[in-house]
Amino acid sequence: MAAHAAAPARRRVSTHGWGLPVTIGVLYGFYAEVNARDGGALSWGQFWLGLVSAVVLAVALYALRRYGHALPREARGVAWGALAGIAVGFLYSVTGASIYSSVLLGLIVGVVSGGAAFYLFYTHEDATGHPAPY
Repeated sequence: MAAHAAAPARRRVSTHGWGLPVTIGVLYGFYAEVNARDGGALSWGQFWLGLVSAVVLAVALYALRRYGHALPREARGVAWGALAGIAVGFLYSVTGASIYSSVLLGLIVGVVSGGAAFYLFYTHEDATGHPAPY
């Protein structure tokens, strides 16, 4: 009788790497730099604004995706809402809008995003409070 060949082990792709945060960070930084131009040529200040914005957002996304599961679902929802609200409010303020409209837009986006994130975390946990495997 022939020996049974074992099926090769399937490698799981980690969703907690740097690929998605870096991609989103680069797009965010480029968008911030373009909106800060006002149609003129690129200056060093705008370049550094875009680069620092990209790095800060990428690191925040990575940290929240990598270590956010340690937070309770309410705090995790608040963290995602705060990140989204701050990011959108900052991008809107770079366009030259007033600080009041930037804060209002950031608050609206933050509350909606935080509520949606909380709903997602609440509905995708098992009875023990652990996230369901995806």
